[in-house]
Amino acid sequence: MREFVFALEYDPGTNPVADVLEANPETTVRSLACHVTPESLWRVDHATGSQAGIEALEAAYREPTYCADCLVRDDCGADCETQLLDRSSDELVVYTYWDRTAVCTSVPHLALEYLGEGLLFETYREGRRYRWRIVLGRDAPVGDFFDALGDEVGECAGMEMLRLTDLDPNREGDGADASLPTEQRAALQAAVERGYYETPRRTDLSELAEQLDVPRSTLSYRLRRAEASLATAFVADDSLEYDETLAAGR
Repeated sequence: MREFVFALEYDPGTNPVADVLEANPETTVRSLACHVTPESLWRVDHATGSQAGIEALEAAYREPTYCADCLVRDDCGADCETQLLDRSSDELVVYTYWDRTAVCTSVPHLALEYLGEGLLFETYREGRRYRWRIVLGRDAPVGDFFDALGDEVGECAGMEMLRLTDLDPNREGDGADASLPTEQRAALQAAVERGYYETPRRTDLSELAEQLDVPRSTLSYRLRRAEASLATAFVADDSLEYDETLAAGR
């Protein structure tokens, strides 16, 4: 098995969810499940963020012409259903389902056509960036799929191939940062390399954001999320080691 990771970068006005996430950089969306057949698509997404961001995101999902992941910019005529499974001031769980028409398609539909059945999908959305991770067979024609995706996406979004690697079930984990989203890991690495965490600092947040060409608020949010994830993992590992030491001393 291999994993193929790539990202789409939507232009303004081409995707209502991307527009909301760009305007609310503290709000992100992660997929919980995604299933595709030649005729349909359903998925469940979990969003977290500010109250304003969650409210705007809910409205975007409910837009009559919006079908999750449909790559057709105009109304494709698909029968799309949206249901809220859970809702709070800072979280949203959304179920979406749509029946495909002759003119609409999506990333999962193209993957099914070119890469075959038995695929696993994982997505993460932050700002206008939409990152996909697909677990697929070793001999699947990834190049053909990516070319076809480029034809369907057209001018509404940029595309970036991030990695294509083998999955080794016997390989040990790569450390606490392996679970970090790519954007957070990149922000953290740049901050370390440019001396943001040194005392005194060699760069401040505004300078770092300018160097990385991202909004200051977006960079601040990515670093805070990365720091929180690493701190939680560190405490969990430290607690486990402490418990094992106590058990060994009994």
